[in-house]
Amino acid sequence: MFNSALNLDAVRAFIHIADLGSFTRAADVLGTTQSAMSLKLKRLEEALDCRLISRTPRSLRLTPQGAAFLDCARDLLAAHDRAIALFSKERRHLAIGISDHVAGPELPSIISRMNAQDPALLIEIRIGSSGELLHNFDRRELDTVIVRFHEGRNDGEIIGNEKLGWYAADGWQHRPGEPLPVATMPEPCGVRSMACRHLDEAGIPWTEVFVGGGVTAVSAAVMAKLGVAALARRMLPAGANDVGPELGLPELPCLPIVLHTRETDDRALKALATLSIVFRNAVKA
Repeated sequence: MFNSALNLDAVRAFIHIADLGSFTRAADVLGTTQSAMSLKLKRLEEALDCRLISRTPRSLRLTPQGAAFLDCARDLLAAHDRAIALFSKERRHLAIGISDHVAGPELPSIISRMNAQDPALLIEIRIGSSGELLHNFDRRELDTVIVRFHEGRNDGEIIGNEKLGWYAADGWQHRPGEPLPVATMPEPCGVRSMACRHLDEAGIPWTEVFVGGGVTAVSAAVMAKLGVAALARRMLPAGANDVGPELGLPELPCLPIVLHTRETDDRALKALATLSIVFRNAVKA
C-alpha cells in the first residue's frame, strides 16, 4: 500500500537508472555515488510498496511495476520543473552543434527531453557536418558539439558506438559488371571519405550517382533506388536493407559518437547529460 509522499530526488534517480541501465552511470550523471543511488531507489520502492528494478550481478531491468511507473515519473518531474521555471528570472542559452550523421530521427525526442529537464533553458541546435562543427568548436563559436569521431582528437567523451552498413532499398539490385552506384554526402564528409576508402582498398569499382546536402537527402536517394549509401540503420526508414554481405562489400567499422564541450555551468551539464542518455539509448536500440 502506498504510504508516503514521493521524494523528487529519488524519482529523478530512478529515471536516470532506468535510462542508463546502470547505477554507476546514473550516479556519474547526477554527481553522486552508486550507494547514494541505491539508497534513493530503496526509499522510493518503500514509498510505493513495490519493486521497480530487478538486479543481478550482470544485469538490470525494470519490473512490470517499474515500467508502468516510468512514464508517470517523467510527467511528475516535468510538471515540477515547469512550475519552478515560472519563477526563474534567468534564461540560460545553450547552443549545441549536432552532426547530420548523428542527429537522426531522435531529434524531436532530444529537444523534448532537454526541455523537460530544464524548461527555462533556451536551446539552440545547429545541424552540420562533423568537420564544420568541430571547426566552429575550435574557434569557440560553439561550446558543445556532438559529432562522429575524428582521428587525431582525444578531447571528447564517447557517448555511443554505432555500426555503419551499406544500405539499399528493398528490391534494388546491382547490375552485374557495372560500378557500384553510391549516394553520398559532399566532401569533406568524414563518413564519405571512410566509405570510399574502404571500397578502393577492396578493389571495388564505384561511381557517385547522387550527392546530397544532408543525410535526409541521401536516405531519400537510397529509398528512390538510385544506389547504396554508407549509413547507420537508424537513419533510414523501413524498407532499407544492409546489402553489404550479399554484394561482398567491405565491412564498415563502428564509429564512435563523441561529445565535445567546454560547458561548466551545472544547468547546461545536466541538459547535456540528458542528451547523452537519448543518444546512448538510440544507438543501443
